[in-house]
Amino acid sequence: MSTNFQLGITQSFPCNYLPNQQERLLIATDERLHNSEHYGWLMSQGFRRSGDQIYRPHCELCSACKSLRVLVKEFCLSKSQKRNIKKNNVFTINVSTEKKAIYYPLYENYINTLHTDGSMFPATADQYNSFINCNVTEQLYLEIWHKSELISVAVTDILKDALSAVYTFYHPGYNKHGLGVFSILQQIALAKDMLKNFLYLGYQINECKKMNYKNRYYPHQVLIENSWQTVNK
Repeated sequence: MSTNFQLGITQSFPCNYLPNQQERLLIATDERLHNSEHYGWLMSQGFRRSGDQIYRPHCELCSACKSLRVLVKEFCLSKSQKRNIKKNNVFTINVSTEKKAIYYPLYENYINTLHTDGSMFPATADQYNSFINCNVTEQLYLEIWHKSELISVAVTDILKDALSAVYTFYHPGYNKHGLGVFSILQQIALAKDMLKNFLYLGYQINECKKMNYKNRYYPHQVLIENSWQTVNK
């Protein structure tokens, strides 16, 4: 794209993932970028969204955050991922294109039980709506049900050539089922069924335990110095 667009830079603030680090974000402030076509291009340049804010890490002294996307057409299940699917085959998968009121109680329970040490605790409706609502691109919601109980929701953006995993939350009582992994595997399968090339998983941070799981899905690509590098197992 040869058109010039306006970007903004935030002030530095304490990093949510790495201790003793300062975080700074590059923000796509130009409203012309806030549509599905341009957002897809921004994703390929390492950006993501939270609500309608489109951002990319732009830290002065750190480059730990690496955008990662799975090559869905070439994806191969590992032994542990096959076990995860087998363990969870009692659950039902449903894909919704509408956000449902039953999602928020599940989100609230998830945050207030499993993430009491995180920046999103305590959960509030305003906070939930600020990240889940989106006017930039279409979304789908990958639901996991156990009989008549909703136990997991994976918020997923739809792009021209990809899906993007935005956020997944689940019932804490099913914590031992690996629903985070199961949701990603279902998103990969869905992306393949929709003839997409990629599933964007966000930022891989090797030094952060809660953000270093994304590189377990092979093959994948990591954005390094503005070039996508393929990683095979």
